[in-house]
This record gives sequence, structure tokens and C-alpha cells, in this order.
Amino acid sequence: MTGSDTSRVAIVTGGSGGIGRAVAEHLGGRRFDVVVHYSGNRDRAEETATAIGEAGGRAVTARADVADETEVAALFERARTAFGGVDVVVHTAGVMPLAPIADMRLDDFDRVQRTNVRGTFVVNQAAARVVRAGGSIVNFSTSVTRLQQPTYGAYAASKGAVEALTLILARELRGRDVTVNAVAPGPTATPLFLDGKPQEVIDHLSSLAPLERLGTPDDIARSVLGLVDARWINGQVVYVNGGIA
Repeated sequence: MTGSDTSRVAIVTGGSGGIGRAVAEHLGGRRFDVVVHYSGNRDRAEETATAIGEAGGRAVTARADVADETEVAALFERARTAFGGVDVVVHTAGVMPLAPIADMRLDDFDRVQRTNVRGTFVVNQAAARVVRAGGSIVNFSTSVTRLQQPTYGAYAASKGAVEALTLILARELRGRDVTVNAVAPGPTATPLFLDGKPQEVIDHLSSLAPLERLGTPDDIARSVLGLVDARWINGQVVYVNGGIA
């Protein structure tokens, strides 16, 4: 499979479900050729690729540990061999184990930092080397960096690092015509977010925004598309949370 000279190509990490799947499908609907990355759930990644194909787009899947530079290099090579290059990288992949700082196991803390911080660094490093002029890199932070909710210490710390990497990379790519931004979702109805939360907690979180609901993967995906299209938004963290903070 080879892209045409006019194809625009996107890699979406974490594209097998939740926000990543919504982003991949929206990009496919915009006639991007999409590489749907997954780390463990091949079947769900294939479902995403199939959905893009059924809607008239083109997609392939690729597995990688985002914190492993050799596997990430192979992911980007998959985009090149399948479609001819890379124009957009949307890095949604991440993990979110929760516990009070006093109680969190250090191996869980290390896993969060490895996936969320090192993973962002490795993916962004590869993207910085190959994304074509007119392209975009979109990372994922979280509104918890502002909300400071208990039990989110390790996760928020990792996303603070993601924001720093995003803002610095935008400036390092001066002259390349490549934008680098981050979106920072608020409470969003994904399996990762909803897992283990009792209904009263979900109801409370739904009430925080003036719009009085949780965000949806579609809400977040539309914000990503806006950053891909907006060539004069660069080096920014965009809070996508319905007005919580």
C-alpha cells in the first residue's frame, strides 16, 4: 500500500480505543491515511482501522511500546512504507494508575513516568526528525494539572513533564513549519477514566463543568483536528474540559 504524492499521513498512538480511536477515525474521515498504533489490544486497533476503511479512508495498524525507541522507529517506518511519510503525530497513549502519594507503589510511579514521560519523549523525538512541513505534533496532557485532585499526583506530574516537552519542542522546530501543541482534557467518558469509579463520583465529576456533563472522545478529537488545522496555534496547552478551569 503506497500513498499518493498528495496524501497526508497521521500516526495516532493509543489508537485502539477511547480518545485515540475517535482521533484516528476523525482524521480518516478527513482523508488522512492513518497508522493506528496499539500496545496490547490488536483486535481493537484492527476495529479502528476497519472503521476508517468502511468510511472510505485508509488505515494500517502497528504495535509498539512507546517508551522503546527501537519499536517507535519501526512504527514510523511503518508509516513511511505504507503511505510515504508522516505529516501529523497525535500521541494519546498513556497510563493512569491512581493512589495517594503516601500510598502509591514506586513501581507504579515508575510505570507512569516510563510510559507517559519517556514515551512522549521517544515519540516526539521520532516525530521531530521526520514530520513534513505543514505538519503537526499533538501531545496529551490533562486538566488535572490545574485541578490538583487527590490521588492524581503521579499522573499529573507526568503530564506536567509532557507540557514542558511540548512547549520546548515547538521552539526547537523553528523554521520547519511544524506546530507542536498539547490538549489537556478534563473528565472524559472513556474506559480508562471510568474504570473503578462509583456512580456518585462520576455524577460529581459530570456536574463540575458549566455544561454539566462529562466530555466525550468525540469532543476531544474535534479539538485535536482544530490544532492540526490551525497553523497559528503553536507551543500551547489547550484545556478541553467544558469550562471546569
